[in-house]
Amino acid sequence: MIKLKDINIGIGNLPVIIAGPCVIESEDITFRTAEKLKEICGKVGLPFIFKSSYDKANRTSLSSYRGPGIDKGLKILSDVKSKFNIPVISDVHSIDEVNAASDILDALQIPAFLCRQTDLIVAASKTGKPVNIKKGQFLAPWDIKNIIEKFTSAGNKNLFITERGTSFGYNNLVVDFRAFPIMRSFGYPVIFDVTHSLQLPGGQGSCSGGQREFAEPLARAAAAVGVDGLFMEVHPDPDKALCDGPNMIKLDEVEKMLQTIKSIYGLLK
Repeated sequence: MIKLKDINIGIGNLPVIIAGPCVIESEDITFRTAEKLKEICGKVGLPFIFKSSYDKANRTSLSSYRGPGIDKGLKILSDVKSKFNIPVISDVHSIDEVNAASDILDALQIPAFLCRQTDLIVAASKTGKPVNIKKGQFLAPWDIKNIIEKFTSAGNKNLFITERGTSFGYNNLVVDFRAFPIMRSFGYPVIFDVTHSLQLPGGQGSCSGGQREFAEPLARAAAAVGVDGLFMEVHPDPDKALCDGPNMIKLDEVEKMLQTIKSIYGLLK
């Protein structure tokens, strides 16, 4: 189990919900989504961490929207923290970003494509902050053990791992539900990234496609198998989102999904 502010993440605790727009588009969308998600999670009775990226450094196309950048993005996330009294998490892409990000964020996130970058993992660990490392879609579940060893080598054990699907041929991902108990066996909390698992990487030529219609079935399945939380990207109007719209969940559909998830966890107990 790890502790992130007043949230306990791990076996035996309520599943944490890590959610928000894929990337910061504007203050209005960011604040509106954060406020509504806090309200929903409070109503359902699930702990909540707000996530949105200040930069998406691994987009398909050079012309893809990346976000406001680290300075403006961290300022907005800092405002979300203070305005709504909720913890925030965002991606770091290089060692140069780690210190500035750790000054603001309650937890750091290492994107899937960077999950084997030793220097970045160690630098994030040295902050002492909780860190979420997304398992690359090119890795087997047991490969995560090497990542854990890199991270804990710096003395920090505040780590959780996120499963975000595995490459399955071209422009497709699949979720292997055997991965959850395998990764959990290494002693660290495991989160399921519902929406990135529904991506069709590069599926629209110059950007990724997605299949958001399968979000709730996969979330239900992961809850039944046993995970320590759900990661989901949420937007008031995904069809107009500047990034990852096809796999993001509509804000007004989140409450019903989380009520179902909470019920499944109740049955498991």
